[in-house]
Amino acid sequence: MKKYSIYFLTVLRILVGWHFLYEGITKLISAGWTSKFYLLGSKWIFADFFHMLASSPGILKVVDFLNIWGLILIGLSLFVGLFVRWSSLAGAILLFFYFIAYPPILGYTFGVVAEGNYQWVDKNLIELFLLVVFVTLPADYFFGADRWLKHWKEEKPNAPIPSSKPDGDFSDKRREFLRDLISVPFLGAFAYVIYKKKRWESLEKKFLIEKADAVSSATLKSFQLTSLADLKGTIPKGKIGEFELSRLVMGGNLIGGWSHARDLIYVDKLIKMYHNDEKVMMTLQLAEKCGINTIISNPAQCRIVSKYRQETGGKMQFISDCGVGNNFREGIEASIKGGAHALYSHGGKSDTRVYNNDLTFFDELQKGLELIRSYGKPAGIGAHRIETIRACVEHGLKPDFWVKTLHTHDYWSAQVDLANKDVPEPGWKDNNFCHKPQETIDFMATLEQPWIAFKTLAAGALRPEKGFKYAFDNGADFICVGMYDFQIVEDVNIALDVLANVNRTRPWRG
Repeated sequence: MKKYSIYFLTVLRILVGWHFLYEGITKLISAGWTSKFYLLGSKWIFADFFHMLASSPGILKVVDFLNIWGLILIGLSLFVGLFVRWSSLAGAILLFFYFIAYPPILGYTFGVVAEGNYQWVDKNLIELFLLVVFVTLPADYFFGADRWLKHWKEEKPNAPIPSSKPDGDFSDKRREFLRDLISVPFLGAFAYVIYKKKRWESLEKKFLIEKADAVSSATLKSFQLTSLADLKGTIPKGKIGEFELSRLVMGGNLIGGWSHARDLIYVDKLIKMYHNDEKVMMTLQLAEKCGINTIISNPAQCRIVSKYRQETGGKMQFISDCGVGNNFREGIEASIKGGAHALYSHGGKSDTRVYNNDLTFFDELQKGLELIRSYGKPAGIGAHRIETIRACVEHGLKPDFWVKTLHTHDYWSAQVDLANKDVPEPGWKDNNFCHKPQETIDFMATLEQPWIAFKTLAAGALRPEKGFKYAFDNGADFICVGMYDFQIVEDVNIALDVLANVNRTRPWRG
């Protein structure tokens, strides 16, 4: 091998060692670091094994210890070139576990922070095979402690000592020794980087937490996502016929970009930018882990739910509002094509047809219910106005379930606009979705079919503790709630608390 090749291999070994050592020391000095959530996030065929490691506090401590000190010791070994063959083997095994925990395979990479785009091959795999190459190379192929020890052992200490040594021989040995110490400058640079990192983190902490804003006198508020570790349990389920769904159903408006944000006109675009395919699939997966097995939305969202199910093996069910096309039938056909599991008439469209006294609507609605059932799916009717539900009952319609708004008016923006005539009903405004909550409660109590209540938080105007209790106490069998990913665990916990102390007079339907 040419001598400059040894220099390149040595620098390559040091760079890999730097990577391992820095990862290990960063974890060591990070207060409270644990591999628990990394292990819980694994999704591939070995996910159960990694979840088992995370579920046992005793095993988790061992895993964390091996992770931190494995990285540090492997990094140090590669850095100085001591026991390179063994540390390379250990590093390759460690990287193998990293790779199978989060393989860069389609459907298993969303939610994984990565600086590039990978498919089967990522930096873990590349570095793994690089370490395997290091295992096969002799010590002479790297400058470092292994090479120096090898040469030292090969010397004959019992040989006669000559009376004088050529100057060239001593100089050659000194140069060889200096080459084997090539990692020392890198080690100094590494120590400086760690010092700067620690110093910056201390300064950042002091600036952000201990310092008040001198201009506004505002103190820093922390924002922490509730994790699965805080989950109190999973949402119980009920049934609509043979269709089983969770008592808490995910609403699809936020995913689709329908925010009902009153006069904040930029919010729809903002949440569309937030909810890319990766974020939506992460949200659905988190919801499933919490026991939420159903989402209600427009047929336009069938695509992403189908993609989620195909790429991740998720089981999230889809209830479609059939709110596309020129009529109910077109909405049904589009929803069935998109793989909907249950279907109902769009609330806004139903309200408009009934309010305009369109008597053809009831015949169309009846045929739509029959068409849905012919596909073997539960068929429902949706509405915002209690007058719509009452009219359907008076015309003898008997759906498998109802989808009706319910919320209190106990929020500051619960107003009506009596002057605006270009709305489904005089007084309607995009801040009040259940005009007559008590009438809704009283009339829905007389119906035998299951009831999914939606807009239970008045599109974010009510806190979930209040909205959930109001809906369940007043007869809703299921509630549909739009949730961001960072709200899911908290909302599930609130729903569990409410359901454990529910106080209702209407029997559970479904």
